[in-house]
This record gives sequence, C-alpha cells and structure tokens, in this order.
Amino acid sequence: MTRFLMIALFLLAGCAQLPPPPEDATAKRFEPVPGKAVIYLARPALDPSFIAPVVLDEQPIGSTYRGTYIRIEVPAGNHVLRGMGGDSGSIKLDTQAGQIYFVLHNAYGHRSFNSSAFSQVGAGYGRSLVLNGQITAVITQ
Repeated sequence: MTRFLMIALFLLAGCAQLPPPPEDATAKRFEPVPGKAVIYLARPALDPSFIAPVVLDEQPIGSTYRGTYIRIEVPAGNHVLRGMGGDSGSIKLDTQAGQIYFVLHNAYGHRSFNSSAFSQVGAGYGRSLVLNGQITAVITQ
C-alpha cells in the first residue's frame, strides 16, 4: 500500500504545472513602450491545438498555440501579421506610438494544412485572453 501511495504521489508531482517565465508577469502589466506600439497576438484556450507559425512584416516571429500569446513591440506605422507558408490569413494594423493593440489569432486546419484568422479585438477581451494565457515570445523591433 505504501509503495502504491508513493507511485501515485510521484505521478501527481510529474503533472505539476511549471511557473510562468518572468516575462509573462511583466507582459501582463500591459505597459506601453515610449515611442513604440505594443501588439498582443493571442490564441484562445479552446482553439484547436495546431501550431500556427506567424510572420510580422515578412519576418518569422514564432508560433502561437492554444492558450498562448506573443507581445510585440514595434515602431509606429503599418504592420502586417500573417500566417506562414500556405496559410493565407493576415491582418494589417496602423499603429501609433504609446498605444496597445490586441489581435485574436484563431487557427484551423487538418494535420499538415493550417489556416489562420486574425482580427483586432477590444481591450477588455484582449486583456482577458492574455491574462488567461501563457507567453511564448516577446518581440522587439
């Protein structure tokens, strides 16, 4: 019986969630950056589990997964977020310095073919996605 209890405790300990990285707490303060715009690209927790690589202004910046987000700090101006490869989803943002923008990223597909949908969302919904998500990257341009 004791051996069974030890094995059960060991298995439960293996399921413990790792603490979030320090940049997660910093990003969740939603602080603007002087002279730059901040874009949060967030995937809902209930989105399909596809990995969705993302490009910003023709440069790969990483991937989103369900329940994750990327904080992007960019110079003011026009910026395009889009899916990578055969993924034709995209959104163009006209950003202003000192402002924060929230973009919802949904991924769809089947096995090796993914498709994305991007849409700008309000601060309330965008903040809730970020607060309930985990950071995958901080991109600074």
